[in-house]
Amino acid sequence: MAKKRNTFFKKLLHRYRLVILNEDTFEERVSFKINRLGVFLLNGFLSLVVIGITLLLIIYTPIKSYIPGYTSSSFKKEVSNISLNIDSLEYSLQVKDAYLENVRMILSGQIDSLSSEIDTVQEVILNDFDESMFATSKTDSVLRAQVEEEDKYNVLEKAIFEGDFTFFPPVKGIVSDTFNIEKKHFAVDIATDKNESVKSIADGRVIFADFTTEAGYVIIIEHRFSLISVYKHNSSLLKSQGQFVSGGEVIGLTGNTGDFSTGTHLHFEIWSDGNPLNPQEFINFN
Repeated sequence: MAKKRNTFFKKLLHRYRLVILNEDTFEERVSFKINRLGVFLLNGFLSLVVIGITLLLIIYTPIKSYIPGYTSSSFKKEVSNISLNIDSLEYSLQVKDAYLENVRMILSGQIDSLSSEIDTVQEVILNDFDESMFATSKTDSVLRAQVEEEDKYNVLEKAIFEGDFTFFPPVKGIVSDTFNIEKKHFAVDIATDKNESVKSIADGRVIFADFTTEAGYVIIIEHRFSLISVYKHNSSLLKSQGQFVSGGEVIGLTGNTGDFSTGTHLHFEIWSDGNPLNPQEFINFN
C-alpha cells in the first residue's frame, strides 16, 4: 500500500518538458518544465478566478436580474407599483363605466327604472336586519330627508353665491312644463320659435352630441362640480362630442325633433352627482 502511494506521488511530481516547435523548421521556440501537480493547481486556481469574476458580475451588475428565481427589492417594489397602478386603472374604468351608464340612462329617460332597482336592493339588505335596531322617530326621519335634500345643492349654491360659477339661460321663452319629480319629469320645457339659439349654461365639455329616436338631436355637456346639462329636441347641433364650450356659447338650434316632442321647444335638464335639479331655481328663462 505504501509502495503504491509513493508511486502515485512520484507520478504527480515527475517533471515533463513541454516544447513548442516551428512546424516548418522544427526549431524549438518555447519550452516549459511542468508536472501533473502543477497542472492540477493551475487549473484549480483558474477555476477559482473564473468563479470569483462570475460572482462579482452577478452581485454588482444587472445580470442578476436575468437569473431565474432572483427578485431584488427594487424589482419587488416595481412589481408592487405596477399592481397598484393596475388596480387604480381598473377602479377608474369602473367609475367611467358607471358614469357613462348614468349618461345613457339620463338620455334614454330610464332614471325611474334605475331608482326602482336601487330601492329593491335596499329592501333586500334591510330585510336581513332587525328593523327595531335601526328604528328612528318620525321627526328624525323628516330632518334627515331635509338635510339630504339641502346637501345636494350646497356646493353648487356656494359656488354661485361666491361668484365662481354663473349660469347662462340656454334659451329665452315661456316655460310650458315645469320640473316635477312625482311625474318623472326631471326637466323644464321652454317653448320658443324654431331655430332659436341654444346656448351652453356654463363652460364645459361636450360628452354626447347625436340624434336619438325619442329626444331628437341631443347634446349633453359636462361642467365643473360634477354638473351635467342636457338639451333635447333640437333641430340641429353646432358642436360635436369632445369639444370644449364656453358659457353662453351657441351649441344648437331649437326644434321639434324626436318622438316625444309635441311642438317647438327645448327640453332642458340639470344633473348634479346623479341627482336631478330644478333648473328654475338657478336660471331665469323669461
